[in-house]
Amino acid sequence: MLTDWQELPRVPALPGLFARAAVRRGVRGRTLPARGVSCAVTVDPDHLARFRALCGARDDGRLPPTYPHLLAFALQMKLLTERDFPFPLLGLVHLENRIRVLRPLGGLGPFRISVATGQLAPHDKGVTFSLITRLDDQLGTLWEGDSRFLFRGLRLDGAPPARTEAEALPLDEIDRWTAPTRLALLFLLGRNGFLGYINPIHIAAPTARLFGFPRAIAHGLWNKGRALAALSDRLPDSGYEVDVRFQKPVLLPGEVRLLASAPAPQGQFSLRSARDDLPHMSGAWRTL
Repeated sequence: MLTDWQELPRVPALPGLFARAAVRRGVRGRTLPARGVSCAVTVDPDHLARFRALCGARDDGRLPPTYPHLLAFALQMKLLTERDFPFPLLGLVHLENRIRVLRPLGGLGPFRISVATGQLAPHDKGVTFSLITRLDDQLGTLWEGDSRFLFRGLRLDGAPPARTEAEALPLDEIDRWTAPTRLALLFLLGRNGFLGYINPIHIAAPTARLFGFPRAIAHGLWNKGRALAALSDRLPDSGYEVDVRFQKPVLLPGEVRLLASAPAPQGQFSLRSARDDLPHMSGAWRTL
């Protein structure tokens, strides 16, 4: 399937996209539009410094491996709120995320960020699709991301794709931290919206209760970013990929612990509740 690419002159403004997402209801089709959007971007050093502080990432001259998702967020929102996109944004569930760091993420740009949708697939609880994101510089692709989402309001014929589970490795605790209630505000209130992410489940308890959560929950991107900062001694500068599966949400405030296998070219990790060992996120890394 060929993608019809649209080159944007600038990063879209988020307020109008949020308004579109808030009023959108119902299913508008059973196929995804074959469309992608791209735009030139540069990194705001102050914004990057706040992200590093929030995720506990050291300043080593490279972008943290989850940071390109922030550069792509407005473009992702644009695709997901277009009139011919079949599903409403509110209610999508982020199931899995994969990133590939192909070359060192040095410098502040200029970069080119691009986002397109992947193929629909049946799922036990509905359908899934991907948002495929790429970060390029003048020499080619630096970074790739694949975010897999679930939509419960549609069914497709056929069996869900088979999942291959790797043999579990021994894991030891390597870090633990508290996800504070103020995390929701830090994600919301930074310059231009720290993440620009105003999903009600991440803001406060009253809005989270509207969607069945007793309290606000930590953003999956923060969980992954914080975990990869703690795993930085196990990851090379480039030439690796990290897959995660999001499991039970981290309610704010909440204390979590990170377990990981021994340093090696490939390994596994798990983010669990420090109180009752509830699994929040599981993942694996490997060199390419």
